[in-house]
Amino acid sequence: MIKNLPRLALASSSLFLAVLYTGCAKHADFVNLRQELRTSVREQAEARTQVQEQQKELQRRLKALEVAKESSELRQRLEGLAGQVHALEDRLAQFEEARQSPTRHVPEAGRPSDDLPTLTVPIEPVPTPDQESAVAGLTGISPTAAFNLAYNDYLSGRYDLSIVGFQRFLEDFPSTSLAPSAYYWLGESYYHKKDYVRAMQAFERLVTEQPEHKKVSAALFKIGLAAAETGDNPKAREYLKRVLEEYSTSNEAILAKNKLAELR
Repeated sequence: MIKNLPRLALASSSLFLAVLYTGCAKHADFVNLRQELRTSVREQAEARTQVQEQQKELQRRLKALEVAKESSELRQRLEGLAGQVHALEDRLAQFEEARQSPTRHVPEAGRPSDDLPTLTVPIEPVPTPDQESAVAGLTGISPTAAFNLAYNDYLSGRYDLSIVGFQRFLEDFPSTSLAPSAYYWLGESYYHKKDYVRAMQAFERLVTEQPEHKKVSAALFKIGLAAAETGDNPKAREYLKRVLEEYSTSNEAILAKNKLAELR
């Protein structure tokens, strides 16, 4: 028994060391596990914060898109209203001219007349009967009738035909009072076809050749829009500023101001 004491002591010591080592190992594993858990919780919190920030950014962008869409729709409505105002002003001017002209030809009952506009024709200044007769004798059609044909195509959305019609009108009747308006509606026809370069050329002819014409403000505004569509923002700002400076009380001035705000 006594002989076995050293052996028993050695065995006890080994057992004690094993238990002690095992306890230390378990404690170390616990510490590591706790650290990993803390790291995981922190990473989850950071990820949640990033997701929340991304959601806020998406919401901000959605609101910005909605505002931009509303602004675009409002601008389109304003442009449409401006066009209607121009048409009404032209109609009043034409009726006033017809009322004040004592020598204006009155057609016989039941016979159509090229001198008088139909309900779907543009409201533009009309040449005098003498001018109509003189030119019609050379071309076989009066300036007003030729203009009306092209303008009716424009109203119907047949822009290819209206372009051809206004070009032919300007070839046949370049010196009539309807020529400036023909340049304007030619520009509008090109603009609707998204041919912005030719649209600007037509509007610029009106601005250059008839700087006092009542459609110059609208032509300047449309040049600004067309330039913006081509990406030439400096030119767009130049013409939109001209509208504000030279025609500050016009309907186009409001539209030009809004468009300038978009280009900044």
